[in-house]
Amino acid sequence: MEKTFFHRSPQPIVPNKTKALTKPSSASSFASQLDKAIQHVSHIQISKHAMVRMEQRGISISPQTWEKIEAKINEAKSKGVGDSLVILKDAALIVSAKNKTVITAIDREEASSQIFTNINGTILIDS
Repeated sequence: MEKTFFHRSPQPIVPNKTKALTKPSSASSFASQLDKAIQHVSHIQISKHAMVRMEQRGISISPQTWEKIEAKINEAKSKGVGDSLVILKDAALIVSAKNKTVITAIDREEASSQIFTNINGTILIDS
């Protein structure tokens, strides 16, 4: 008796789609650039809200200015300041001195018509 062999056709190979390449969004590239700009100033955190506001308003702060902000926040914290308004040449930041976190950011033009509450310190930096 002759043996019959059944041959199954191979299954098609389907590419793994879990590693699909995508173009980074502008938000992630902004976040990446911001992280690089303040990498050496790792003591100041930027809240997600503040990061979004900075991106929306086109606020860019140099590493040298971040160093000045950090020094002044440390000084304010040593004097018992909890939340501070940091006024820069082109922006205003609300910063928690207690946990060294930027809470929100607005441009100076917008800041001129705002009332800031729940702060107990102000820092002026001409940069």
